Amino acid sequence: MENITIRVAQVHDLDQLDELMFRLHDEHHHQCPEHFKTAQEIEQEKSIARYINDPDCLVIVACKDKTLVGFITGYFCELTSSVSKPVPMGSVDELYVVPEMRKCGIATDLYRELEHRFDQYGVKQVFVEVWDFNQVALNLYKDLKFQHHIHWLRKPIG
Repeated sequence: MENITIRVAQVHDLDQLDELMFRLHDEHHHQCPEHFKTAQEIEQEKSIARYINDPDCLVIVACKDKTLVGFITGYFCELTSSVSKPVPMGSVDELYVVPEMRKCGIATDLYRELEHRFDQYGVKQVFVEVWDFNQVALNLYKDLKFQHHIHWLRKPIG
């Protein structure tokens, strides 16, 4: 892989991170407009700055020179339910790599750094939600040894 650095995001990365977040949501909207809001609508409601300012969240970035080419966000939580034992969990919330840098292993490197940091915090399991249309992401997580846990099914009525 060509000169890519993986590191924790800093406040000075926010402008580039906001642009990458916009691109991520724009891709999702174009791939599945019946379910995803436009990137403009999401931008009004959600900022990646909330991750950087939250001690329970992580933002890891991939840099080529001084340009961000990808990022992953994650947060710590505890899985609790009335039927299962509590488990310290980490969640992958968003993962994005610019199209021209895909298939270079950057997404895998971003995830592995996030998992390493989760492990340092005592996380025992990581979960991620992936929409069925996103086969590239599903294949990535399968390669990273994720397994099905809960199946969410959907059926339109009418």
